[in-house]
Amino acid sequence: MSDMLPSDPSPQPLPEIRFLKLLVTVLTGTMIAGLLTIIALLVIRLPSGDAVIPQLPAHIVLPEGETVSALTFAKGYSVVVTASGKILIYGADGALRQSVLAE
Repeated sequence: MSDMLPSDPSPQPLPEIRFLKLLVTVLTGTMIAGLLTIIALLVIRLPSGDAVIPQLPAHIVLPEGETVSALTFAKGYSVVVTASGKILIYGADGALRQSVLAE
């Protein structure tokens, strides 16, 4: 029976194995910190869903029965996309320059 007991109470792990354990622990901590950082940035940067469409300037008058679906401001003109699918391009003075029917 005494032959079955180990002669050494507990052998010490090799230095390379201790180094690998430390390396895996540090890399795991780094990955967890990186994942938490990415999640935090996504929460901070993503819009909240209650985005507000900019108000149509007072000098732009839409055709009767049209409602604004999208509005874009550019240098010298404004582009209005209506709910019916029309694209209206207005000049800086509010005059309708072009009307295009989106397909």
